Amino acid sequence: MAISSTFFAAKLDSLSMNYCSSSSASFSAAYFPYQQQMKVFPRPNHGNKGMVSRNGGVRCEAAEFNAALGPQKIDPSKASALSALQQLKTSAADRYTKERSSIVVIGLSVHTAPVEMREKLAIPEPEMPRAIGELCGLNHIEEAAVLSTCNRMEIYVVALSQHRGVKEVTEWMSKTSGIPVSEICEHRFLLYNKDATRHLFEVSAGLDSLVLGEGQILAQVRQVVKAGEGVLGFGRNISGLFKHAITVGKRVRTETNIAAGAVSVSSAAVELAFMKLPESSHTTARMLVVGAGKMGKLVIKHLVAKGCTKMVVINRSEEKVAAIREEMKGVEIICRPFMDMLACSAEADVIFTSTASETPLFLKEHVKDLPPVSCEVGGLRLFIDISVPRNVGSCVTDVEGARVYNVDDLKEVVAANKEDRLRKAMEAQAIITEELKQFEAWRDSLETVPTIKKLRAYADRIRLAELEKCLSKMGEDIPKKTRKAVDDLSRGIVNKLLHGPMQHLRCDGNDSRTLNEALENMNALNRMFGLESDLSLVEQKIRAKVEQSQK
Repeated sequence: MAISSTFFAAKLDSLSMNYCSSSSASFSAAYFPYQQQMKVFPRPNHGNKGMVSRNGGVRCEAAEFNAALGPQKIDPSKASALSALQQLKTSAADRYTKERSSIVVIGLSVHTAPVEMREKLAIPEPEMPRAIGELCGLNHIEEAAVLSTCNRMEIYVVALSQHRGVKEVTEWMSKTSGIPVSEICEHRFLLYNKDATRHLFEVSAGLDSLVLGEGQILAQVRQVVKAGEGVLGFGRNISGLFKHAITVGKRVRTETNIAAGAVSVSSAAVELAFMKLPESSHTTARMLVVGAGKMGKLVIKHLVAKGCTKMVVINRSEEKVAAIREEMKGVEIICRPFMDMLACSAEADVIFTSTASETPLFLKEHVKDLPPVSCEVGGLRLFIDISVPRNVGSCVTDVEGARVYNVDDLKEVVAANKEDRLRKAMEAQAIITEELKQFEAWRDSLETVPTIKKLRAYADRIRLAELEKCLSKMGEDIPKKTRKAVDDLSRGIVNKLLHGPMQHLRCDGNDSRTLNEALENMNALNRMFGLESDLSLVEQKIRAKVEQSQK
């Protein structure tokens, strides 16, 4: 998170003199909520300015500093004119106007948390707008989005403060799921800014999936954008991030062919079932699929690909099953309503579940009285549950003659299919790095928007004032056509004059010359027209990029 040196100029210089011991520490704790605690050091006797340090990484002298002009002394009389109380009151507001908000992801995935925890945190798609609204209602969150799938639950936010934003979101997750904060902290992962952006790009490309290169996650990222449309908290930064992630996912799959031969969660589930069944029963085992949604349909397709010619499907809508039956000609697909689920389970050897039910469909009391399966299929009834929240309760594992597998158990299948695509993943990372630069450049360009708007507003105010003077001198009986012609003329002149400055305010991050010019032009326009734009963050960002490009 960027730190404004101008902010420290007025605030810390006076505070380090007045509160060089205990008060400076409390001020730091109250007003600098970064990922790690910042420390304020007292002024040493030889007269050097007090400084702020964050693990030795960011150090800001308590004097006004301009990267181009060097350190400048602050008038002590002006600094002491403001009381410490006034400084404390204004410091929080200054921090939020002087610092750029951070993109943060707070997540739990199949790599960090068990399915028992993920299912409690899962948010159904219809609840997404409500969740975004509640998250943006938190004090330090500006924008939000939720990516909730069978393998992950990730919350992306634009936070005014990294530390406080993470704290508030974690507490919200605890409140909505009933999981203690300490337990969430034990399994969560946190990523900020570029790392958060790279992570979402990798997720969209299928690089972070349990099944490397699987395509369903890209559709799920698209669904986040669709669900966020029209929702107030799904703002420009988060919306832009997810839309760019979709572009990355499509490009990676097109240019690297990483999805060629890739297994999906559904195909891995079918593969796991056939691994557990005796080979002699592959064509005779009785299959039951509960749920004919996207996942269920894929299960049916993969069962057919494995040679299965007959199966029973439990689903509320018979139309969906009829459409699948029409697509899978030559395969006997029997549709049954949910009320027949237990009766159909009694006649099944393998049961796949993939519904959106938030409560288990199968519990111990449902399964214990089912008749045993034949020894020809191993003597065990297999429950392959690829739903989150789970459709099969963990208590079913206690039933003799039943075996339960969930999404976390698919790793056994995935490991065998992973090695070949790891090489393609290296190519994908190169694409992601390139796209990451483009996204960061787009975010940088947003920093100039306030300056551009203020410059145009300033020019338009002058235009309207001069236009009014001109029209008043021309008299009241001016024809509408003439009035419109004069108005169009004034607009055309202003647009022509602004075109050059506007072009030079845009920085796309492609070369250091353009970035240097953008910095100089913004500073010049601010001084010349008194636009009062906050340029310190843009200065720091652009100068850092220039220095990096010159290395």
